[in-house]
Amino acid sequence: MGIAVWALIVYIVIIVVWNGVLKRNIGEAMLIGFAGVCLFGGADFFTLAWAGIADALAEEVVFAALAFVFMGYLLTRLGLIQEQVTVLNSIFGRLRGGAGYVSTSAAALLGGPAGSGSGIAASVGSVTIPWLTRSGWRPDLAASLVAGNAGLGISIPPSSSMFLLLGSAAVAPVLTADQLFVPALIGGLWTVAYRFVVVFVWVRQHRIAAAGVADLVPLREALRAGWTSLLVYAGILIPVLMTLDFGVKLMESRVGEEAAGDISIVVWIPVLTVLVTLAVAWRRLPRTTRAWSELLGDMALRYAVIGATLFFAFAAAASLGELGLVDQLTAIMKGLDAPPALIATLVGLLIVVIAAPLTGTATIAAVGGVAFSALTVAGVAPAAAATAIMIFASTEGASPPGAAPIYIASGIAQVDPARTFGRLIIWFVIPTLVIGVLVAAGVLPI
Repeated sequence: MGIAVWALIVYIVIIVVWNGVLKRNIGEAMLIGFAGVCLFGGADFFTLAWAGIADALAEEVVFAALAFVFMGYLLTRLGLIQEQVTVLNSIFGRLRGGAGYVSTSAAALLGGPAGSGSGIAASVGSVTIPWLTRSGWRPDLAASLVAGNAGLGISIPPSSSMFLLLGSAAVAPVLTADQLFVPALIGGLWTVAYRFVVVFVWVRQHRIAAAGVADLVPLREALRAGWTSLLVYAGILIPVLMTLDFGVKLMESRVGEEAAGDISIVVWIPVLTVLVTLAVAWRRLPRTTRAWSELLGDMALRYAVIGATLFFAFAAAASLGELGLVDQLTAIMKGLDAPPALIATLVGLLIVVIAAPLTGTATIAAVGGVAFSALTVAGVAPAAAATAIMIFASTEGASPPGAAPIYIASGIAQVDPARTFGRLIIWFVIPTLVIGVLVAAGVLPI
């Protein structure tokens, strides 16, 4: 194995030990991992480190990812997610087990903006678990559903994990954010569709009835009170439409072919969504300097970790690229003579095992580039490979015993987390692995 491969192994070990064993935050792990990679440069340590830092500073997706974090924070802090859940409740509440469909829909809507399994479990769980239990769901079943849905923060773009993957040395030269967004969204929707099947089966298996009329707000009333909260997703819809044929032609006719080609969907999605969020929730925004200081102060705590994670992940990826990682991994993977489906299964199992003690973000930061190289060398299309990796990593919310969303959801439901372990493995971890393999193999179209 070449020096870059050894550097990658050390990088992975540092992240796993620092974050998974020592329980330090992932931002610290990424910084120390980056330093560990640069040590393999020997006398060129500082040259290699600067190359990585310079590349990270130039990445537009670092800005985009941080903007998405801010967007998700605003949606939750300003109460727009609560209004969206109320509208969904009005649509699904009359169905048997309707609270389960609402919980799943809310997790899917929050998935991309939140980009965090723990964030989804906390925000969606705090609203829907009490309603689930009131409407006939057993507490352990409600906790299992919320924890199982937490992985949508990884599989649905735009998420910070997607940007980490795009920034890896193996992915960056062959796949852009614009090329990945729509395939990843479709792949994420496959995982959402499966979760609706789970709710359908559980409702009948556990004989869950429809919610009481007292818990329902008429759809007309819910829309009148909260329809504006749905407008924030226009910030995602409009840029996505601009990537389709008619959207591209429209832009080219307005600004010219060259200028249209320079428009980045990944930059404009968070920018537009934040602007729409601020416009929709204008009356809820702080009115004093002190209130703004408190809001931004709470936000700064999130950026301290996610900012360091993103920046040093990109820097380490660039430094590994300088050491020749892509060529060395490609040579190794070419020696594996196996069908794409088998390679995808092996890669998926590796990611699932690593994601159990770590977060999906940490897992992708550690092995996302290696997994991508393995899949593409086996013949998997780049977009399908990246989408499958995000799906594999989305098991982080449901992988016992180390997944934080399990304990968050169980704490809200006031149940022993161990009661959810077997159900989560059978209903979420294994099926998600299968979905990822089917996407990589081309059976599920994206």
